[in-house]
Amino acid sequence: MHIENIDFEKQQILEVTRKLTDLMIERNLLELNKILDNHFTLTHITGYVQSKEEWFLEIESERMKYYSFKEVKTSVKIEGDKAIFTGQNLLDARIWGTRNNWRLQQTMNLEKRNGNWIILKSTATTF
Repeated sequence: MHIENIDFEKQQILEVTRKLTDLMIERNLLELNKILDNHFTLTHITGYVQSKEEWFLEIESERMKYYSFKEVKTSVKIEGDKAIFTGQNLLDARIWGTRNNWRLQQTMNLEKRNGNWIILKSTATTF
C-alpha cells in the first residue's frame, strides 16, 4: 500500500469512528447499524461485554445517553483489510444513571468490506 493510500485509509477510519460517536449522541440506530458488524460487541470499562442489540436498547431507552465528546488523541494501525483504531475522548455521558465527563479510551477493530470500514468491536477503558 502506498503512503497516499495509507493516509486515505486512515482518514476513512477516523471518519467512521467519529461518525460512530456522533450517531451515539444523535441516537441514530439506523445509521449506527450500517457501520457496525452484525456481531459487534462493546466491552465497557467495567469489563461487561454487551451485544449490539442490547447496547441499542440501552441507547433507545436512554439508560445510556451520550451528550458530547472532545477528541484528545487518536491512532490507527492498518494491516491489509483490517485495522485497529485507538481513540481517547472526553465523553459527556449518562451511563446507568451516572452522568460524568468520562476519560474514555476506545480500541476498535475494523474490517474493510465492499470499500467501507466496518467496526467489529470496541473495547472501552479509561485513561
